[in-house]
Amino acid sequence: MADSDSSSSSSSLPLSSSPPASWSLFAKGLKGEQVPGVVESYSALHNDDNDADQNEAPERKRKDNYQQLVTSYYDLVTDFYEYGWGDCFHFCAAFKSESFREAILRHDHNIALQMGIKRYQHVLDVGCGVGGPMRNIARFSGCRVTGVNLSPYQCKRVNHINTRQGGLVAKNCRVLNADFMNIPVDPETFDHAYQIEATAHAPSKVGVYREVFRCLKPGAMFAGYEWVMTDKFNPNDEQHLRIKKGIEEGDGLPDIELASRIPDALREAGFEVLEVRDMAPESEVPWYDPLTPKYTHPSNFQFTPFGNWLTDMAIMGLEKVGLAHQGTRQTRVILLKASSNLVLGGETGIFTPMLFHLARKPL
Repeated sequence: MADSDSSSSSSSLPLSSSPPASWSLFAKGLKGEQVPGVVESYSALHNDDNDADQNEAPERKRKDNYQQLVTSYYDLVTDFYEYGWGDCFHFCAAFKSESFREAILRHDHNIALQMGIKRYQHVLDVGCGVGGPMRNIARFSGCRVTGVNLSPYQCKRVNHINTRQGGLVAKNCRVLNADFMNIPVDPETFDHAYQIEATAHAPSKVGVYREVFRCLKPGAMFAGYEWVMTDKFNPNDEQHLRIKKGIEEGDGLPDIELASRIPDALREAGFEVLEVRDMAPESEVPWYDPLTPKYTHPSNFQFTPFGNWLTDMAIMGLEKVGLAHQGTRQTRVILLKASSNLVLGGETGIFTPMLFHLARKPL
């Protein structure tokens, strides 16, 4: 699947013209009767009211059950993401003069450039989604990319798209269905590693960074874009806490780390930190613009009150005629919570999905 229409504006979502074929439009990684139960179990992990009497922090439950949290979430939302956003499940810094596709490509290519990836090198994609960035980087640099993904359904999508595209992609890109907290490869396997908004799902930043460190050769680079709360976040502000919680619940996250802790986590894992900076202020178009309600643009219309109502009615109809599993509407509610709180996080400046980090494993 193409991850966008190259003619779309930088502020629009790249609505795909050909979603994966199936009798059901969404949640094809699950059987129809499984969807309501998965929605319920996922929501239960984010229900902190049940943890009010516990001594430990509510996010501890999600961290302890992060594998279930992540696989449940992506079983439910992957088809929504792929149909509406393309095969690169991430935000990007964009110029007003470029299309969404161009901005996404430049964002992915920047990772390769910053690490100095060379032809024939073997690179690790930590949490590869359905493989859009790995394909972009493999084409751009000529390197081999191995992705790691906890979701069996997303791994199937990676293999399907890689095979369909063929050529260099089919030859140089592969995926391991594995947990990035425990990657099944020998130490010092990879020349470089990157993650694009993926380790936000990790139960421990130090833990996942340390596992990446183990997999890298001495002198290798590790780059990425991290989801974090900025220094504007006030943990005593109720609105800030609601926004943070909404992003976590809407995006399958056990918790969101503070930006100030990322360099220390990298160093604790063993890396030499070369650079950490928020790329969001460098964007001429706000990173959250594709999610902002707009009556004037088809892709953003769905986030307006009227567009939301129309979409809701359409999904209810699809559920009734069997073109969408029961529970699809509940899944969209989760995604709406994500979009609305991401916009609020961006507008208030308390959250960024693009804290760029560049680190090196010492020689």
